[in-house]
Amino acid sequence: MFKARIVASALFAACLTAISASAETLRWGSNRDIVSLDPYSYGDSFTINVLNNVYEGLVRYNRDLKIEPALATSWQVMSDTVWRFKLREGVKFHNGDPFTADDVIASLTRVSDPASPLKGNLPAYKSAKKIDDHTVDIELNGAYPLLLNDLTNIHIFSKKWLVENHAEKPTDVGAGVEGYATTHANGTGPFMLESRQPDAKTVFVRNPNWWDKPQHDLDRIEFIPIASAATRVAALLSGEVDFIDDTPVQDLPRLEAAPNVKLLQRADIRTIMLGLNRRDTLVGGAKNPFNDLRVRQALQDSINLTLLRDRVMRGKSRIAGTMVAPEIPGYSAELDKPAPYDPEEAKKLLAEAGYPNGFEFSFVCANDRYVNEEQLCQAIASMWARIGLKPKLDVGPRSVQTPKFTNGKADVYTLGWATEPMLDSYSLLLQVLHTKTGNAGVFNWGGWSYPELDKMIDQAGVMLDREKRLDLQIKALKLAKDQVLMIPLHQQPMVWATTADVKEMPQFPDNKPRLWYVRK
Repeated sequence: MFKARIVASALFAACLTAISASAETLRWGSNRDIVSLDPYSYGDSFTINVLNNVYEGLVRYNRDLKIEPALATSWQVMSDTVWRFKLREGVKFHNGDPFTADDVIASLTRVSDPASPLKGNLPAYKSAKKIDDHTVDIELNGAYPLLLNDLTNIHIFSKKWLVENHAEKPTDVGAGVEGYATTHANGTGPFMLESRQPDAKTVFVRNPNWWDKPQHDLDRIEFIPIASAATRVAALLSGEVDFIDDTPVQDLPRLEAAPNVKLLQRADIRTIMLGLNRRDTLVGGAKNPFNDLRVRQALQDSINLTLLRDRVMRGKSRIAGTMVAPEIPGYSAELDKPAPYDPEEAKKLLAEAGYPNGFEFSFVCANDRYVNEEQLCQAIASMWARIGLKPKLDVGPRSVQTPKFTNGKADVYTLGWATEPMLDSYSLLLQVLHTKTGNAGVFNWGGWSYPELDKMIDQAGVMLDREKRLDLQIKALKLAKDQVLMIPLHQQPMVWATTADVKEMPQFPDNKPRLWYVRK
């Protein structure tokens, strides 16, 4: 076995060394491959982030994560339900097709199709109407203040290209539905697809006709999936790749000591939290203690967040007292005050609730989703055991654990939420904290329902006055905090690493590499 690993590593190194490289080539060693070349094919943030360098939306986030024009140059709210967009003239797709209103309508129709896995990313969309070749009206199903946020991740296809290749209908990786767009790409963005070998290498090259003024000097991007963290780090240290975007925190001392490596470190906007089963019974059938606020408070008070940061996250996470990161609209510094670590108070609360000797419950985590998630869950389970609780830790791969999360088969579970692509606290409120109904509460895996909270969230969803909307959202987050609907832990570490010859690699809090800003 050991010999086989050495041979495999040698072959991998030989393949990488054979890759032609220049000062204008960025070799990106990623922890996994994209799932498709079709950005509408699956609700996978990573795939969408990579393809954001090939496809573009009507609007985009700038360096400060503020919305700015992209394929649309301006917009106007015509009524509560109609927005008018003026489109950028002179733009061409990678195959030379001119960009017009027809492309916008075809793309919106495709992503909102009932069979589209991403239709939920455009929840208020009703229809689109062509005014002229470079003007489009988008009609919504009601007043909705966050259309621009949603549109940042709705990529625009060429209608002509879709029709010629019988690709008007969306693909769906999860359902095994593929099409021409699964293996081909034709956007308007700064980089074009040259070739793709799934799970091996995908190559993008500079778009010489990009409408924007390039701030990068890259001619070529070689995207190389390297699943093994050790192999990925070794490839960076040897110079076989120039950039890795998922650097293991346990390897940071080694990388910090390397003369040819630069580290970019910050906290992610993804907040890692614990959710609680709020149904009448636990998974095992016993009466559910988590419906008592005192029990939820006891779980929270017995978690030493400082120890988790310093030991499990190697000092690289940011302790969270609220469920959204400071960069997210709706964040409140007043709410961002963690409950003090007080195991004695936790024991007292459990006794008052009628559980002086604790109780058993399932604690479900994955081992391939969040930074050091397995170690995090082990540490928390140990802390709960110290106050008399009896968590039954269940750790496994995401593919095995996800059905348990989504089907209510976990009494306590982990959840990370970055509010993408909306980048607004309304995302968390609607999808995680709202009662599960229609498009709301999709990630309300605990099954709770607070009518007062729902009312505030619903009001915020139609409030066009931004300040009033954010005030409502902060009040909703306070109610959720007071009721301990979720237990926030931290914003997880985000560490990118490059070789020393990468001169500029802006690191964004949404963990999205925008390669049109990279310089070598």
